[in-house]
Amino acid sequence: MVMTLVGSPSNAQNAGLRGKVEIDGSSTVFPITEAAAAQFNKRYPNVTVNVGVSGTGGGFKRFTKGETDISDASRPIKASEFEATKAANLPFFEIPVAYDGLTLVIHKENDWVDYLTLDEIKKIFTTEGNAKTWSQVRTGWPDTEIQIFAPGTDSGTFDYFKEVVAGKSGSLREDMSTSEDDNVLVTGVSGSPNAIGFFGVAYYTENKDKLNSVPVLNPELSEPVSSTPEAIENGSYSPFSRPLFIYVNAKSFSRPEVRQFVGFYLASAAKLAPSTGYVALPASVYQEARKRCLGRLTGTHYLTKSMEKRTGSVTDVYQTKNLIK
Repeated sequence: MVMTLVGSPSNAQNAGLRGKVEIDGSSTVFPITEAAAAQFNKRYPNVTVNVGVSGTGGGFKRFTKGETDISDASRPIKASEFEATKAANLPFFEIPVAYDGLTLVIHKENDWVDYLTLDEIKKIFTTEGNAKTWSQVRTGWPDTEIQIFAPGTDSGTFDYFKEVVAGKSGSLREDMSTSEDDNVLVTGVSGSPNAIGFFGVAYYTENKDKLNSVPVLNPELSEPVSSTPEAIENGSYSPFSRPLFIYVNAKSFSRPEVRQFVGFYLASAAKLAPSTGYVALPASVYQEARKRCLGRLTGTHYLTKSMEKRTGSVTDVYQTKNLIK
């Protein structure tokens, strides 16, 4: 069978396509996947696309059991998750879909946090830092208790933030208010002038009327940088810029409704990303992803043969030579 992605089928063919596509995973990736599902449904009304939000880790748990066709992920697959797919004989396609900027947010009435350094972020969020009041973060700030809101531990956003802020040997504090639902975090931070939290830039963009974002000091530029689309794309919003992914069950991809949805997603991602608050990837990355699907090139680019995490820009990492099956 010849694998094809989105073309220009007739209306009759559109109506004739039936089935269900089951998706779960990252709350950060949810907005762009939901947008893709909504537009796809307009074109293919007889295909049901269900998009769940159980967090990146929760999504991979279901994915590695074969319960979903696609897993949304705000980080690359981990070695343990990759091994689980191999044990289950579940090959997959790894597809980057957009850039995100993990965004720190504060209450609209917070007029003292003009920016944060990475060391100050560590004071607030890590067990080792453990700042209880804003005055413990920077001299001159109010002696009021910090209220912290963060994604749950099943979230890829939590994993990414922990890696950047706490490192391999550190840990994030346990007295934070956590939720896998970013809307709950928005409500929490917007409800207290002393609150701070973090999530993907799309949720900040959607809630600009309720929250302020916090610029982060880029150590190389020696100046604070906000999570603007330009800063996320050019990497100056460092160290909190990251790619977002979908992982596609290769066996599911053999079904026409899944294959058509993935093709539609890839063809639409560059436009869907900015419309949902994210930044589009270079066209070459989407072209490479299409090649992976059409060529049945399964596996991950983000682990080495020794199962160590591979890091670098998307364009450097997402190359066939780095593909591990």
